[in-house]
Amino acid sequence: MTKSSLISAIAGKMELSRKEAEVAVNTVFETISGSLDRDDRVELRGFGSFGVKHRRSRDGRNPKTGDHVLVDAKRVLFFKAGKELRKRVDV
Repeated sequence: MTKSSLISAIAGKMELSRKEAEVAVNTVFETISGSLDRDDRVELRGFGSFGVKHRRSRDGRNPKTGDHVLVDAKRVLFFKAGKELRKRVDV
């Protein structure tokens, strides 16, 4: 599903204009993004949770040349599916 099809589905189900549904979807996405940017965890009961993990710097290897390289520390986004979503997908 694309963002556009999500907007269309919400507009049809909630009897909203496409523009109103687009504002709602964008607001939800911006709110989730802002929370993750502040390192807050976002939990949507029955769906899943989003979070940010901090990875420390480490020694890596260039697979092409075999040279050792330093991999910088970084923040990585993760998603863990909720129990209800896992049940629906694992039919």
